[in-house]
Amino acid sequence: MRDLAATAAPPLPALADKLKFYAIWVVVALVLLLLPKLFATGGSLTTFSLIGISIIFALSYNILLGQTGMLSFGHAVYYGLGGFLAIHAINIIGANKWPIPLPLVPLIGGVTGLFFAALIGWVSTQRSGTAFAMISLGLAELVASSALILRTFFGGEAGVSANRTKLLKVFGFNFGPQIQIYYLVAAWTLIAVIAMYALTRTPLGRMCNAVRDNPERVQFVGYDPHVVRYLAFCFAGFFAGIAGSLAAINFEIANSAYLGAVQSGTVLFAAYIGGIGFFIGPIVGAIFVTVLSLGLSDLTTVWQLYFGLFFIAVVMFAPGGITGLLMMHRPLIKAGMLTRMLPSYLIALLPTLALITGLMLAIETTVHYTVNPGEDPHVKAFGIPFNAASSITWLVAAALIVGGFALARISWRRTAHVWDETLTAARAKVHAT
Repeated sequence: MRDLAATAAPPLPALADKLKFYAIWVVVALVLLLLPKLFATGGSLTTFSLIGISIIFALSYNILLGQTGMLSFGHAVYYGLGGFLAIHAINIIGANKWPIPLPLVPLIGGVTGLFFAALIGWVSTQRSGTAFAMISLGLAELVASSALILRTFFGGEAGVSANRTKLLKVFGFNFGPQIQIYYLVAAWTLIAVIAMYALTRTPLGRMCNAVRDNPERVQFVGYDPHVVRYLAFCFAGFFAGIAGSLAAINFEIANSAYLGAVQSGTVLFAAYIGGIGFFIGPIVGAIFVTVLSLGLSDLTTVWQLYFGLFFIAVVMFAPGGITGLLMMHRPLIKAGMLTRMLPSYLIALLPTLALITGLMLAIETTVHYTVNPGEDPHVKAFGIPFNAASSITWLVAAALIVGGFALARISWRRTAHVWDETLTAARAKVHAT
């Protein structure tokens, strides 16, 4: 048996593969270092900081959903508790003038998330699937409602604020300017991403995948699926606490919104939209969701509605997420046949854009009459002015929706046919070489 195991063991990676692997992390570190040189405005630095926090939070959530197959509706509990403990820690450290610098405070949030995950997780991870999801939802609502009751710790509706500049300076940095906070968030983001990637390569990470796919078989070979789920839950709580503490440091405040269902829903959206089947999926999703939410909030008052519609579209037509769509094209790229699909994509994109434009026009017109019926009907959404009271607006919206849907349906069917032919040819070409 030992000889067979040695024969079946995978070969060690070549030196070139190792160098390529480490080069990726070096390039990522350089990009994070140089971003403020390219985008030096305060708004850009704040956006980058929010993206870094969202990446850690989304990857921590993916330890549960993507790696272990546990759908949680209350992951914001550990994010929020980590943020509150970080704020209290900043106040206590600053008041007592302890020699603890601000870059170490996220560890306090991480340990807080780990503590409560270890406390809550043993019971909630007894079951997976729907039972676990409902338990996580109940606990999330319990903690969120307690935030408005236990005012001494949570600060009520106003929350708890702190001054991050009162802590010990590090190399002359007091972490008052946003650029210093950006570098703090970037450093922790890189550390957390590397740590979570390393976790996926460990035996525990592999067992998490096995529990996700077939817990009965895992139990048959001698492992306890409950223990595996519990350990994954603890790791997820630890990294969520780090993300929450970084958010509290960034805004210098922690309030009940950190613990709410909106926060849990946002991280679910980010992980699923990006693609839970790939490690980089939640990273892509966190970037996309953060940029989309910030951008849409400036363009329309009902940006949450568009956000929800986009999530529904991803669930229905791209269950693998954005990363899954991109990874589908790897065989075409390897075979050098990606250009065959571009004409079909362009043809299908035009009626799809027409359909989306019609839906946006209908939504904005409906919102005007339901939310602001007494205001001027000449409104502006997505930078486009139109008259919500004009019948032409409704006719144009209806024509775009009906015509765009019909043409998009035909063109995407044709695109699917071309995709099947191109993918078959690409695989044949790759096998031939």
